[in-house]
This record gives sequence, C-alpha cells and structure tokens, in this order.
Amino acid sequence: MHADDPTDSTPDESEAFYDPRRRMEAFRLSPLANRKFDFEPPRTNYFTVVWVEAGSGFFWADAAQHNFGPDQLLFFVPYQYLRFRQEQPARGSVLCFHANFLCVETFHEETGCSGALFNDPYGPPIVRLDERTKEDVTAIVSWMRREQEERQLAYQDTLLSYMKILLVLAARRKAASSPSCDAAKVEFRHPVINRLRDLIEEHYRVLHAPSDYAALLHMTPKALGRCVRQQLGTTLTELIRGRILTHAKWQLLHTLKPVKEVAAEVGFQDELYFSRLFKKATGVSPKFFRQFETEIRGGSNLSMSSAHAPIPGPAEDAEDARNSTRGGE
Repeated sequence: MHADDPTDSTPDESEAFYDPRRRMEAFRLSPLANRKFDFEPPRTNYFTVVWVEAGSGFFWADAAQHNFGPDQLLFFVPYQYLRFRQEQPARGSVLCFHANFLCVETFHEETGCSGALFNDPYGPPIVRLDERTKEDVTAIVSWMRREQEERQLAYQDTLLSYMKILLVLAARRKAASSPSCDAAKVEFRHPVINRLRDLIEEHYRVLHAPSDYAALLHMTPKALGRCVRQQLGTTLTELIRGRILTHAKWQLLHTLKPVKEVAAEVGFQDELYFSRLFKKATGVSPKFFRQFETEIRGGSNLSMSSAHAPIPGPAEDAEDARNSTRGGE
C-alpha cells in the first residue's frame, strides 16, 4: 500500500461497527422502525437479517434493487451499502451478528445457508415465509429478545442456538420455494443469464468489461445489460464487480498476501486503482479491512482455507469446509 494512499483510512467510530475492544457485543437484536420514507442504514461489519412483519417498499443492496413486503426475511453481508424506500411503514426486527458470534461460512457446511441466504450475487437476498415458518420465526425472535434482555446463565449460547435454528428454517424455506437454493445451480427464466453466470465465474479475474461478456454471448452490451436489469435487478457492471470483490475480500481476510498481489489476482495491476474500487464498494480500504477484521477476530480468520474465493453452494464447497479448520468469517 502506498504510504500516501488516500484510500488507506478507517470509517468513523460508530456503533455500526462491531469492535470487542469497545465492549461491543457480537450479536444484537433491535426493532425495525424508521419513520423516514427514504433512509440509508450505516455500513456495518455485521451480517444482518431483517424480519419484516409488516410494511412494503424497495431496497437497494449495493446497486441491486428489490421489492420487500410483509412476512419476509432479508439477508445482508458485512460492509454492504443499503438503502430503503418505504411505501408502507415497515415493522419487524433486525438481527445483527459478527463472525465472532457465528461463522456463516463454516456453518454453511451444516446448512448450505451461505450460498442460499448470503453471498449470492445472482438471486434476491429474500426468503418469503409460509404461515408455519412465519409462526416459528416469530417465536424464535421473541425468545431471542427475552434472552438478550434477561441475560441469564449461558444466554449467549442460547442466542447462538436460536440464530442457527432461524437460519436453518430460512434455508429450508428457500429450498422449498425454488428448484434449487444453490447459487451455482438455480435456473433463471431467461437462459442467457445462466450462461452469463457461468462465464463470469470462469472469467471474472481477467474480463471486467460488460462488452467482453456481451461479445462472448453474441449480444450487444445494451441488450445484455437490459436483460440483467430485468432478471437480477442490477447492472452488469455491478454484477462483475461484485464477483471480483467477493474474491478479493476472501483473499484479504484469509491470507497474508500483499494487497498488490490480491489486486493482481483479479486483474488489476494498479494497486491504487484497486484500493479505490474496494473502498467505494465497502466503505473501507483493503488494508483497513484486513487489519481491523483480523485484530477483532484474534487471527482466527487466517486458519481457514484460502485456495479459492467461493460462492458457497454445491456439495464440493461442503467438502472443502470439512477439510479446513473452523474459524474466520
């Protein structure tokens, strides 16, 4: 990292960023209530699950736009940009947890939740609940709220158990409502999106321009971009960039490779340009992201396998998890 790199900075100190050195807790449950028509929650290093009991509107997760409504669970990843626009005031609960509380990627071995609920760039981060699952989620959130308030013996272990059950129920519900909940297997209505997904997974480290993928698909960039917007609610540029950043974040978090080397792995020879791109997407520099998360995790993130930057989904990822040491994000 260049010593005078303007991207090498930290975010403002706030309650949004979990830091155990400030006596903050790795799990928190709060009510979903914001009277503003349009609002942007601060970026956070927590995984976030939003339980929408009532209300409707739109939300943006990075550049992807989706509708939300009652009886839904919404899933967001650390350092993600979020914005909400309410049509009917939303009511529900917000559950935030850091990897120090529950490691989504190792828990994926048991549930498949990472590919289905978090970290899927090709599908909406939404689970629509049926009546039975809604009743279960309502009860679980109520029990978690009581545990958080009363703080009796082993309440953190109890909260962890409830959180795991909630994720399992959500993953089951998503699997039941679609042919496949795996990011790598789900079939889209428009066949070109299936082919595009395969091409991005194959070439994201070297091909960064929408025109590259349009040429491979024998389409114009405009036609392909329109198809992506209609099917996925985002732009092709953001889809490619998101896959690049998933790889970069994995390498920064789980290896000690220099930032310059990580940048080169995803096709950027200019480290400063890569750092600016990373900060625009996450709100923090690559150097801060690595140092801060490694410090607050006590280095546990470095014990995970770092051979690939996966979007967990297929069975092969579960096998990778079994062969690695548990820890990290």
